[in-house]
Amino acid sequence: MANIKYYDVILKPVVTEKSMAAMAEKKYTFLVHPEANKSMIKEAVEKMFEGTKVASVNTMNLDGKNKRRGMVVGKTAKTKKAIVTLTADSKDIEIFAGL
Repeated sequence: MANIKYYDVILKPVVTEKSMAAMAEKKYTFLVHPEANKSMIKEAVEKMFEGTKVASVNTMNLDGKNKRRGMVVGKTAKTKKAIVTLTADSKDIEIFAGL
């Protein structure tokens, strides 16, 4: 496995209606590095966002979608998504505050 640093683990937040509704329960959704495991994701969130304490991490691997351009058929890249649940006494993550 590649030597992945904590700042390479979280790629970007997922902003959908479902993920925004889950933020009321302190659940945040991120796209993460495909080789990252749950402990790496927990460490990355706690280091990148000061004052946060992670209660649990749920991950899911998503296959690429089939795409077609004319007669050429291909697939988009595989991705990995993580839903991070914070503890009750943890601070909220500010990047979602203005959304």
